Amino acid sequence: MAGSLVPGGIGAHTSCLLVKLGQVVYRLAEERLDQLGMRVRHYSVLQALADNGAMNQLALGAYLRIDPVTMVSTLDDLEERGFALRTRDPQDRRRYLVDVSDAGQDVLRKANALLAELDGQVLSDVPQRSHASLHKQLERLSEGATLPAEFDRVRDHAGSTKRSSAGSPSAGW
Repeated sequence: MAGSLVPGGIGAHTSCLLVKLGQVVYRLAEERLDQLGMRVRHYSVLQALADNGAMNQLALGAYLRIDPVTMVSTLDDLEERGFALRTRDPQDRRRYLVDVSDAGQDVLRKANALLAELDGQVLSDVPQRSHASLHKQLERLSEGATLPAEFDRVRDHAGSTKRSSAGSPSAGW
């Protein structure tokens, strides 16, 4: 089925375009990474560790804005596959430090190659001379003051709503 992913007046809103394109690219990235036995969340954790070195679980979750339950599940997956290592933090034995294993470094190189190919495919309808500019604009949105703060506000509000409604009869509906 050909045609616009965001048809009609819906496409008049940049936010609607970003949402739909993000969903599409996410699915395509999941498909590519599945070849390596990974998901986007696994890639994100491994790349964050490669960028920053070993981190404790809590700091890693905060850095990636991943809730603690999802972080533990993701780390369990990575550890089971041999891509990450968890050791006790020598500075605080209550915490775990997470690092990328040698196998994790190898799979991360392969994942980055797959994602570079995906970038080329995703941007194939955009003139090559515009790729760097588009990337820079998206980085500005990601690193700017507005979107990160708004995301944190909404996430924190949703978390407080879940906590405050946990004892209510409608919790879990």
